Order: sequence, then C-alpha cells, then structure tokens
Amino acid sequence: MSRLTPGTDGVARGRTRCYDFGMGVLSSVLLSVVLGAPAVAADAPLARASSPAPAEARISIDFKDADIVDIVRLLSEVGNFQVVIDPGTSCKLTLKLKEVPWDTALDVALRVCSLGSENDNGIVRVAPVAKLTAEHQERRRLAEEQKLNRPLRTMRYTLSYARAAELAPLIKKFLSPRGDVVFDARTNTLIVTDVD
Repeated sequence: MSRLTPGTDGVARGRTRCYDFGMGVLSSVLLSVVLGAPAVAADAPLARASSPAPAEARISIDFKDADIVDIVRLLSEVGNFQVVIDPGTSCKLTLKLKEVPWDTALDVALRVCSLGSENDNGIVRVAPVAKLTAEHQERRRLAEEQKLNRPLRTMRYTLSYARAAELAPLIKKFLSPRGDVVFDARTNTLIVTDVD
C-alpha cells in the first residue's frame, strides 16, 4: 500500500509501493513513484486513472534475475497501458534503476533482451526485434506489391517544343517498374503507360 505524504512544495509524493506479481525468486519489488498529484487522505482509496501515466513519472526498481514478462507487466501497471507479449518471449535480467522515467526503464529492459515494442491503437506489443523487423518489411513489401498491382493507364502527349526521342529516357526514370514510355518520332508523340 502506498502512503502519500506532502512534500516541501505542498505536493503529495508517493513513498513506497510494493507489488507482488509472483515472480518466483523475487517476492516483492520496491517501486517508488514520484508524481505531482494533489494530497489525498491516507485512508482514501486510490483511484486508477483512465489515461496513461505521464512520461515524467519516475520510478526506482531493483530486480535480480527477474523474467522480462513480469517486468513488462509491472511497468504496464505503472504506465497504465495495455500490453501483449509475444508467445515464447523469455529473458532473465537484473535491473537496479533509481528515479528514471518508466518509459525509459521499459525501453532499456526490452533492449537488453533484444526485444522491441510497437504501439497499435493504444496496445503495446512486445516481441523480438528480428520478428518485428521481418513483419514490418513484409507489410512494406505487400503495400508496394498492392501499389504496383493496380491497373495500367496509357496516356498520349503530343509535344510541340521538344523532341519525344530525347524526353523518353528522362521520363522513364520517373515511372514505376511496370511503367513504359514509347515515342513516335513521326508525330513527335510520347505514349506513357504506368499504374493508375
């Protein structure tokens, strides 16, 4: 349980909050959260905020051989965000941090375990960096294929003050891989075919 005591500036500061997430070796985690919050009576129930904790919320944590899944779950409680952890994600690490922003602590813990995160509509997904990179490249490749898979469109341009034969190689550089430029020297016309 946390006890709020007024600081020298009149703002209540949380002292110590112990969480027990059943982490095996680690029975409790010492977590100091320093937030600028209005003073509340010690016996008043703590209301859970519906918005994420401010990034400037600083925490102190001390872990020894803790599983990354438990650390991420704890930081999701502090940061008040939803988290989905990829199946098979496991890593043991030791952390001792004092008065650091919770999001920095999350980034460091993920980086140590070669994990990354992506935010999808307010839900943070944690997975190995290699898997996230592969998925991002696959989505990008698919988007490019869909862009190139559109129907072709052919346009004719009759030129007056330039030669079609000279402009055709220049225009070809700006077309998609499926695009093509043909010129008719007799009528000085460019025939450009490219995706819509």
